[in-house]
Amino acid sequence: MELNLTTERLLLRPVVLSDVDLAIEMFTDPAVMKFVEEPATPDQVVADMPTWIKRGGGGCIGIWCITDRITGEKFGDTYLLPFSAEEDDNDWNLVVPDAMPEAEIEIGYFLKPSAWGKGYATEACRRLLRFTFAETTLDQVIAVVDENHAASWNVLGKCGLTHRGTRRAFGDDSPYFSITREQWVATFKR
Repeated sequence: MELNLTTERLLLRPVVLSDVDLAIEMFTDPAVMKFVEEPATPDQVVADMPTWIKRGGGGCIGIWCITDRITGEKFGDTYLLPFSAEEDDNDWNLVVPDAMPEAEIEIGYFLKPSAWGKGYATEACRRLLRFTFAETTLDQVIAVVDENHAASWNVLGKCGLTHRGTRRAFGDDSPYFSITREQWVATFKR
């Protein structure tokens, strides 16, 4: 299965340890973390990188680095990870190399500020959904957002996810969205 995913402008490739530079740039930035949690320290990011490069489900579950297809510039990341209702992070214990997690799978993304407003999140999210429903056994993907993060609401809508109300997410009540394989096929597969 090919895990390097391309779009017109982007290459999505599995995150590797050397992407720590991008992770530090994003996850220590208060603007990037505004709707998620307190910014991390560089040492926390370095300590977490071995977890963040884990892949599950034969490679289908994990984090992809979003890069410029021509220059290789790193813009951010997008992911498919086991969702957690009560813990403050995705359930990394379910990310096992050859097993698809028996849990809801969340799609998400982070971009560095210089990449905001250029459509990269929508382009990456759409491509990851195409991979999900064309290449994996997953029948549904969910997403949760902060109620005040209008840009993420817009991205999820453009990618075909439907707002389903509020639910428990990462220990708090949050707006959530979902899309099924059937909905994706009806909307995007041509």
